[in-house]
Amino acid sequence: MLVLVAPGQGAQTPGFLTPWLELPGAADRLGAWSDAIGLDLAHYGTQADADAIRDTAVAQPLLVAAGILSAAALGDISPGAVAGHSVGEITAAAYAGVLDDTAALTLVRKRGLAMAEAAAITETGMSALLGGDPEVSVAHLEKLGLTPANMNGAGQIVAAGTMEQLAALNEDKPEGVRKVVPLKVAGAFHTHHMGPAVDKLAEAAKELVPGDPNVTYVSNKDGHAVATGAEVLERLVGQVANPVRWDLCMETFKELGVTALIEACPGGTLTGLAKRALPGVKTLALKTPDDLDAARELIAEHA
Repeated sequence: MLVLVAPGQGAQTPGFLTPWLELPGAADRLGAWSDAIGLDLAHYGTQADADAIRDTAVAQPLLVAAGILSAAALGDISPGAVAGHSVGEITAAAYAGVLDDTAALTLVRKRGLAMAEAAAITETGMSALLGGDPEVSVAHLEKLGLTPANMNGAGQIVAAGTMEQLAALNEDKPEGVRKVVPLKVAGAFHTHHMGPAVDKLAEAAKELVPGDPNVTYVSNKDGHAVATGAEVLERLVGQVANPVRWDLCMETFKELGVTALIEACPGGTLTGLAKRALPGVKTLALKTPDDLDAARELIAEHA
């Protein structure tokens, strides 16, 4: 059983879209999406520097566009389930037929702008905790006023809050945590700090007519499979201010009988987690079009 997943913010690197735009029709598709959302995706995916693509309002549509382009290059595939980490959930909604490609890009553009605006209210950030016991770490974060914004499984939790709270965490790590790594993101995503973005995204969602998923869609909220497009959209809205439970998504993959997992471009983060949390499952990250042949072989064996 094959699972197709899409990465979240922070996976982008300068120039990562360059080789993908050499594929037939890719540049035209990206150009049409750019016109639809008023953002030059080709420029940001091929020429912009790391600081430019760190901008939340840029990074989020760029990631969704990359995820849709790279999955389309695999051809007509039939995964057993789809999921995405954070903004990758919008990519997954496109995979599942909940949103068409333009609707997905339109929604994520509004999401990125709304979250960037919310992040500007207070100086906040996120840091990854590597190692340690989840229960001990969560209790320690709450004591410091931080939110466990991403429960990623495989020994990784991402904490979010004000810069002062994160500084305190750096000086006072939870017992058993090997390292605290600041993340290159612009705010405390998936926390109460994103409350203003929820309201704006809810308004944007009213303009969309979602379809029901045509494949099992696994939600970040609780790892549950969601059966209707309306509920997928509702969860996408609320998710910006609530923790990502990728650990529970991987538990669901296990229950569904996953044997292989492919991560769309810019892949690497989620396959890394899967290698630790889903032993025996074959994984492949789409980094460049050179990975497509190996991915197709995996699809032939497992889809």
